[in-house]
Amino acid sequence: MRLEFVNGRVRTKDPLSVEDFEELERRAPETVRLEYINGKLEVKAMPDGNHREIFVWLQEQCMQHRPDLRVYGESGVKTEAYRKGRARTDGAVARKGHFKGHGEWSGSNGIVMAVEITSHDRDTNQRDRIDKPVGYAAADIPIYLLIDRDNNTVVVYSEPKDDRYQQIASHPWGTPAQLPDPLGFTLDTEELKDYAD
Repeated sequence: MRLEFVNGRVRTKDPLSVEDFEELERRAPETVRLEYINGKLEVKAMPDGNHREIFVWLQEQCMQHRPDLRVYGESGVKTEAYRKGRARTDGAVARKGHFKGHGEWSGSNGIVMAVEITSHDRDTNQRDRIDKPVGYAAADIPIYLLIDRDNNTVVVYSEPKDDRYQQIASHPWGTPAQLPDPLGFTLDTEELKDYAD
């Protein structure tokens, strides 16, 4: 497999299969987070301090409202049609013990919400706002939560059908954000205003 660096992005010279991607990801240094989205190799930015604080905020909100669930960070999830994509979620909400015995890349069954917190990199628009909603919907993950640091919004995608989320609701930071069933609670987003860049 040959890699090249073009216009600030790492690309493969030849087509990349899921198996080749998984081998490349296994051999990558721990400081490099790779994803395979829409048949393309993606390098995901490392989280900064505000990103980590937002993740902890979400964990606290979920534990308060749904103590039966956990927010698992950095979860490798099989996505897209026929599970041909590989996304590394910022968070995956599932029942306690859900990932026990799973390998690096888990099926989406049992994940009730995938979470992405935007990073300040050149690919965040395509990856987090366009490709990930399609991949997570195709994998039948009931809710995709996008915490958008560029727009200071929380976007709730729900009701996956035909590889698309049928409902999309955007909430400015500081306003309540309703998470539909199977979660069924409201996020208090006031604290997120502390992390506006």
